[in-house]
Amino acid sequence: MSESPQVRPEVVEAIVTALQDTDPSNLPADATRAEKDAAKDQYLSGLVAGRDQRDRQTRAWELLLTRSHDEPPSWSQLFDELPESSLAQLGELYDALPEGAQTEYARRFGAPVTA
Repeated sequence: MSESPQVRPEVVEAIVTALQDTDPSNLPADATRAEKDAAKDQYLSGLVAGRDQRDRQTRAWELLLTRSHDEPPSWSQLFDELPESSLAQLGELYDALPEGAQTEYARRFGAPVTA
């Protein structure tokens, strides 16, 4: 029975960094297939997670900006204008809210408990 090859975390991280920076100059020459596969999985997982977070941020802004304003509104004003139906959704998107919106949400309703 053959032993599965060891995956060196520092090699995986170097490969991921090279992919993120689109700079192959620091790719480790001795990377194994298992390390390359682990790096590819980590890199693609990061892309998916980043896209999901951007989608959540977009949805949060859509809920916050219910109408146009002549002057930039305060966070308090934005929350005053929110329909009741948006509040639960904003709580679910709390981590994707801009810092000011998180502060206003927590001031009004408390910070939601995340699992």
